[in-house]
Amino acid sequence: MRRHEITPRLGWREKVESQGLVFPVTPVDGPDGTATDVPYWNESAWYDFSMAEVERLESATDELYGMCLEAAREMTRRYTDADLGLPSGALALAKASLDRGDPSVYARFDLVYDGVGAAKMLEINGDTPTGLVETAVAQWGWLEDVFPYRDQWNSLHDRLVRWWTDSEESGRYPDGVHFLHSDVDESGEEEMTTTYLRDTAALAGVRTYGHPIQGLGWDDAADARQFVDDFGLPVRAAFKLYPWEDMLHEPFGAHVLAGREARPVQWLEPAWKLLLSTKAILPVLWDLFPGHPNLLPAYLGEPRGLTQWVAKPLWGREGDNVHVHADDVRQVNDGAYGDQPLVYQQYVPLPDFDGNRVVLGSWVIGGVAAGCLVRESDGPVTDYFSRVVPHVIGDARMPDDAQVQAWLDE
Repeated sequence: MRRHEITPRLGWREKVESQGLVFPVTPVDGPDGTATDVPYWNESAWYDFSMAEVERLESATDELYGMCLEAAREMTRRYTDADLGLPSGALALAKASLDRGDPSVYARFDLVYDGVGAAKMLEINGDTPTGLVETAVAQWGWLEDVFPYRDQWNSLHDRLVRWWTDSEESGRYPDGVHFLHSDVDESGEEEMTTTYLRDTAALAGVRTYGHPIQGLGWDDAADARQFVDDFGLPVRAAFKLYPWEDMLHEPFGAHVLAGREARPVQWLEPAWKLLLSTKAILPVLWDLFPGHPNLLPAYLGEPRGLTQWVAKPLWGREGDNVHVHADDVRQVNDGAYGDQPLVYQQYVPLPDFDGNRVVLGSWVIGGVAAGCLVRESDGPVTDYFSRVVPHVIGDARMPDDAQVQAWLDE
């Protein structure tokens, strides 16, 4: 695993924007109060992986995902709604969803990996991961322009289309699927991600609808008792880029918790993914699989014997309210999650490539490892100002269509 510098493509910003990446730069306030745009999509560098490294990452991702499913079942026995700051009935809803085997589209691990030792799991976002367009579209387009004969660990697009195709052929969503995002997000990231997923479903022949989740309504008529979209159409299946832990605290989530629907919506991600979106899964994983080479020791509420640790709020995102306590660094981030219980995880320094601290986002599509996203930051916590950098498998050539289909069939 190596980092290389490279000259960005001419017109790189227009290229990625045309591919759907609506925020290729991040505005940063300077000391004088003026904002400066710094690259979010950073193609002035690229990372070189070997096929052996990719295979190790792929194997670790598959194994970790299976372990997370086991940990999810244990969480429904170990925790109460109050333990996790959830409304009454939330864990029962998640357990029923898990017992039914409600289908899931995707998830993303954050892994620490330097190409030498075993990859270490920092966390998993199993409910609302973003970064799909960056991974599946922008970095693949970069590869085709810059290294057209090389390969990339990146089967996200093909696997997403295959997942929706299998769903369509099985008749899982006969009334189509609504794609819902939050209109509170001003960056456009949530709408961008949701629209891309909608595109992959449409490519598979699925009938799709889309609008902000704030437009979701409730028909309380005795013969209806159903969610409706902003055109008044009943919602039978819906992908929502909106966290379950927020949704269940809101009025329309109360309808779900109370079982008021005459015909419950088939949600994507399903309710059991709530369990794979909280840091509370980390101590359960460590209890179930102590000493596992891909895990770090983690404990709820106290560091126990850890002398160097990172403390994370149960439902924190983007590095908010993270505490780092290590020999070489002390950091406490601000944020909106300061009143939540903390999970203490053993501190491990992020790999440092010329001052760039790296975390790998390892994707799961339909339960299978599907590719990675490289994110760089200047400090020990990956936050809002992190950068996305493309990668290449340096010792592998671009596979032909037949090989791609064979991998998908496996």
